[in-house]
Amino acid sequence: MNAVPAISLRGLTKSFGSVSAVDHLDLDIASGEFFSMLGPSGSGKTTVLRMIAGFELPSSGTVSLNGRDVTELAPFDRDVNTVFQDYALFGHMSVFENVEYGLKVRKLAKDVRKAKVMEALDTVRLADFADRRPAQLSGGQRQRIALARAVVVEPKVLLLDEPLGALDLKLREQMQIELKQLQRDLAITFVFVTHDQEEALTLSDRIAVFNNGKIEQLGTPQELYEKPKSEFVAGFVGTSNIFSEKDAQSLFGKKGKFALRPEKVEVSERKKTGSIQGVVAEVIYLGSFTRLIVDVSGIQIKATVPADIFHRNQTVQINMSSTDLVAL
Repeated sequence: MNAVPAISLRGLTKSFGSVSAVDHLDLDIASGEFFSMLGPSGSGKTTVLRMIAGFELPSSGTVSLNGRDVTELAPFDRDVNTVFQDYALFGHMSVFENVEYGLKVRKLAKDVRKAKVMEALDTVRLADFADRRPAQLSGGQRQRIALARAVVVEPKVLLLDEPLGALDLKLREQMQIELKQLQRDLAITFVFVTHDQEEALTLSDRIAVFNNGKIEQLGTPQELYEKPKSEFVAGFVGTSNIFSEKDAQSLFGKKGKFALRPEKVEVSERKKTGSIQGVVAEVIYLGSFTRLIVDVSGIQIKATVPADIFHRNQTVQINMSSTDLVAL
């Protein structure tokens, strides 16, 4: 990765009237990185993406791309391209013409355009569909057209605004794998906006978790999952048990607020050293695993077990190690 960040944001702020959508944001994104901005609706992530693209001007602060200040530049003067959730394809054009459009605007020679378009379509495995119209293709194929059109102009940065949100689950999972492979093949910076934490964990080199216009935590998927720094991150990235100071004192004899992932909770029918008795309040079958909610003296504890071997109202023993607790 280059020493100069692909994207550098300094003191970035955006207000809409009295509402602060982005609040004094500082962020560097490395060249060649698959970077995700994760957060709920209204957290500021899409507004940040739009300011990087040039679709929104900051209220204050700067946007730099590869060391160049582009804060005041129009979108077409920035070396970035954007893929939207609705794909924004031209319905009256063929797949080839859609992908070619950006190259025609740049006035490249016809033979150069053709070679570049076919190379881009090969990359997304759509070369055999070049003469079709977008309406004749599936949602996943239309998504690939949008990607080919975005990468054919060879931007240094590709911005993706919830591009998989309109796809069904199975197709979305397939496209996640293809997106990651495409990013590796192209070796360009991807900035991916999503509210889907599983998607962010699957795809990203690093993730910024947004909340109320600020970055709540920045780190690798493993860091965010294993070491959340706040109750918001622990609850938004995956599923966690959040123990209040009172609960932590009662269960572990520890002061403070803590998080514990459900897979760290051991559930059994037999009493073991250090186990606590509880009653299964809920059984949630999730295919490859089952989620239990166990009531321990009024404290609801979530646990993950490998098979559907417990039932509601069953008395069970649970074991939790204080070494697995994450202080918040």
